[in-house]
Amino acid sequence: MEVLRLFLEAVGTLAGLLLVLFFVYQIVIGLFGFRRPTKDYADHDPASRFLVLIPAHNEERVIGDIIRNLEEMDYPRELYDYYVIADNCTDDTAEVARRAGAKVIETRKESPDSPTGKPIALRKALESLGDYQNRYDLMMVFDADNLMDTNMFREVNSQYLDCGRPDFIQCYLGAKNREGVVAWFYYSGYTLTNRFFDLAKHRLSLNCPIGGTGFAMSTDYLYRRGGWTTMSLTEDFEIQVEATLEGRRILWNHNTRVYDEKPTRLSAAIRQRMRWGQGQWYVTFKNTGRVFSSLFRGRISFGEFLSLLTYMYSVAAVPLSLIQGACRLGLWLMDSRKPLLDFSADGVLIGAAVLAYSYFFLFYLADWMDNRRAFDFRTLPLMIGGFAANAVVGAFMQIGGLLRCRDQQHWVKTDHAIAAHTVSARECSPRLTRKAA
Repeated sequence: MEVLRLFLEAVGTLAGLLLVLFFVYQIVIGLFGFRRPTKDYADHDPASRFLVLIPAHNEERVIGDIIRNLEEMDYPRELYDYYVIADNCTDDTAEVARRAGAKVIETRKESPDSPTGKPIALRKALESLGDYQNRYDLMMVFDADNLMDTNMFREVNSQYLDCGRPDFIQCYLGAKNREGVVAWFYYSGYTLTNRFFDLAKHRLSLNCPIGGTGFAMSTDYLYRRGGWTTMSLTEDFEIQVEATLEGRRILWNHNTRVYDEKPTRLSAAIRQRMRWGQGQWYVTFKNTGRVFSSLFRGRISFGEFLSLLTYMYSVAAVPLSLIQGACRLGLWLMDSRKPLLDFSADGVLIGAAVLAYSYFFLFYLADWMDNRRAFDFRTLPLMIGGFAANAVVGAFMQIGGLLRCRDQQHWVKTDHAIAAHTVSARECSPRLTRKAA
């Protein structure tokens, strides 16, 4: 019995220490996001050639907007080509895209049981394009529902040329919509992490995460990898981990934005985050040993090691909390004279202060600094509701994703609610709409 008690105490303490370590690390990283961002690269004339790929599965309702957006980019038209990848479509996505002026690559499953999804569509598209590495310098990937600032190619070109031609550049991840509790928690989460996580890491010369859309990738590096080889449900996270372990650079661009449509229903958010959880757990288990090996062999710095490892295991917060709670329960059952939950007034105050700082304060500060949106008391119910929704969705993502992480074959599409002809990149940008007003 004494051995069991010591075991529960040790495991519970370890789980608690890991949670504290992850949280303290994020707090420290966030300190480097306070200073107002300045452009850390010089402007260059357009020179880089862009290949733009847009994977689309049954996206006839939204594909028109991004095509119009791409036709209006502030960049010489002869320096970029874009292709809509109509992947196993059963609607008129391909025809709608062609009528709008896009080049279309249609992909089909080899058999009814063949896996499908964005990674496979990208691989097939690159294979069909042949010598893309000779015709283009950078590949950019966008989702079918995206819009982007018209200066994106110009800014990425300048950063690419001025910063030694890095292998990746990730652009600011904006939102097309923020109405409702579910869309709001996505908007608030991305607004906070864009500044106090991605920009902060960039300032520390650490690789920032790849967000799955609005990122540029060197075609030379892509070709030497053998094309698009990442096949997990989180292909963006997988390629980020692999590139970092190879010593590649992933830069952040805070000066141009891609706008993504956020889910508006809790069920859609749960399905999407469950897929993300499945992919992240799979990639984490697959690469944990390689992370330590890369550190010991000197392929990555200790700072990059700590940055990558904490990001990989951020998906473990809920499981660690459950383990800690289970250990507390076991110790209480062994000695019910001790309280199951021991909340002190000081502890509650400290916890409330940490939550107010890390969630409310940092978001409202980022929203003001990056979007010029002042604090509004009317948004507090949304923030509270968003926090609750995020807790529910996070539990499904981390627990459900862990239980289903072996399944990397079944891609669950996120349906879009915003149809074409209803929104433009200018309307999405708080900076541009304020200038127009």
